[in-house]
Amino acid sequence: MSYFRHLGLKTQNTFEAKQEMKHIVIIGNGISGVTAARHIRKNSEHKITIISSETKHFFSRTALMYVYMGHMKYEHIKPYADDFWEKNKIELLFDYVHHINSDQKTLSLQSSEPLHYDQLIIACGSKPNKFGWKGQDLKGVQGLYSWQDLEQMEENTKGIQRAVIVGGGLIGVEMAEMLLSRGIEVTFLVREKRFWGSVLPKEEGELISNHIASHHVNLMFQTELESIEANADGKVSHITTKNGEIIDCQFVGLTAGVSPNIEFLKSSDIHSDRGVLVNEYLQTNVEDVYAIGDCAQFHQHPTGRRNIEQVWYTGKMMGETVAQSICHQPTKYAPGVWFNSAKFFDIEYQTYGWVWAEKKEHEESLYWEDPNGKKCIKLIYNKSTHIFLGVNVFGIRFSHRVMDDWIKNAININDVVKHLPQANFDPEFFQNEFKVIQKVLSSQLEEKKIAYATN
Repeated sequence: MSYFRHLGLKTQNTFEAKQEMKHIVIIGNGISGVTAARHIRKNSEHKITIISSETKHFFSRTALMYVYMGHMKYEHIKPYADDFWEKNKIELLFDYVHHINSDQKTLSLQSSEPLHYDQLIIACGSKPNKFGWKGQDLKGVQGLYSWQDLEQMEENTKGIQRAVIVGGGLIGVEMAEMLLSRGIEVTFLVREKRFWGSVLPKEEGELISNHIASHHVNLMFQTELESIEANADGKVSHITTKNGEIIDCQFVGLTAGVSPNIEFLKSSDIHSDRGVLVNEYLQTNVEDVYAIGDCAQFHQHPTGRRNIEQVWYTGKMMGETVAQSICHQPTKYAPGVWFNSAKFFDIEYQTYGWVWAEKKEHEESLYWEDPNGKKCIKLIYNKSTHIFLGVNVFGIRFSHRVMDDWIKNAININDVVKHLPQANFDPEFFQNEFKVIQKVLSSQLEEKKIAYATN
C-alpha cells in the first residue's frame, strides 16, 4: 500500500512529472508545521523532517486545558497515532534549533549533528507576553501556551488557594476555568472597562463579563499589574496593582497575549520584526526559506488584516498554502472571510467577517440578546449600501458555509434577517426561537428606515 493512502488519498500515477527530490525541513510541530508536512506528502515524495523541542509528537494545543482538568490524558490529544509519521515517511526530530546558516543551508542543533535542508519552513509558534513586570520570573508565575507550560502549571498550582490572572483574553478564560476546576479562587485583572474590550463590542463584552463573574471569578476592570512579590522562599505571595491594591495569591497567570517565538533567528540573515517577515507567498527574504503560523509577519497582509495572525485556522491555511508553493507553483496566501471561534466557559462564540469593538463610521448594527443573558447575535452592515459585513454570535452555532457565502456575496442585511434560520447549525435551537429573533431584528430595521421584506 502506498503511503499516500495512509492520508486517505488516492495515489497519483507515480507523479505525472517526476519531481526533483528535496529535503524539506520544518521547524515546529504545531498545526501550521504539521499541516505543511501532510500536504507536502500528499503531493510529493520529498524527504520531510519536522523538528520540535516542545514535544515528540503533534498535539492539539486547544485541548491542553482538558488534560489539566482531568477530562483527557496526553495520548488523547494527539490527532494521529504514533505510527502515522513512519507510515507516511515524515521524520520527527526532538531537538532545538540554535542557528540557521542560510548560505550553507544548515541548521545547528542542540543535541544532533548539523542538519542540511533544501527548503526550510519556520513554524515555531508563539510564547506568552511579558512586559517587564517586577517579579515576572518568580516561581509560580507563568503563561499557558506550550506543553511545558502545562507541566509547569501542574507543579505551580499544587496545594494553592488563590490565583491572579493578568490579561483579559481567551487564554485567560481557559486558565480561569482550569483553576476553578481545582477549587482555586481566581481574581482576573482586566485593563479595559469590560472583558476583551479591544475585541468585543459593548453588548457582547458585558454579556461575557457577567457570565464569567457568574462562575465566581473576581473580575477587576480598569486594573493593571504593577508588581509580583515573593515570600521568604522566593515563591509568589501577592501582587500589587497600579492602583495600589494588594491581592494575596500563590500563582500568577500571565495571559496578556502572545508574541512570535523567534529569538533563535536573531543571528541569522532572515529578516524579522515582531515576527518573521514574509510576502504574500509566505517567503522570507532568504531564498528557499518560508515562515507560517503564529511566528509569521506579513510586510503587508494580502487582504488588509493584521500582519500577524495567531489563529488556529489561519495557521492551518498557511501550511496548506506553503505546501502548494513547494510542490507545484508559488501560491499566494488567500484566507478568505475572517473567522474565529472560542468558548467562554459554557458559552460558545463565533465571529465571521468584521465586527469591531467600536463601529466604523460607515457601519450600523442590529442586536438581539436572550433574556437569560446567555445568547446574543450582533449583525454589522454598511449603513449606506445595507451590505452585510459581519456577525458575532454567542450561545448559538451558525453554519460556517452559510456565513461565508453571505459575506462573500455581499448580500443585503434585509435578506440576512429574512433567511436567518438557514444559518442555524444548532439542532437544539428551533425555528420558533428564530422567529422571535427575526421579529426583534426586523423591528430594528424598520426603526432604521430599512424596509423589511416578509415575503
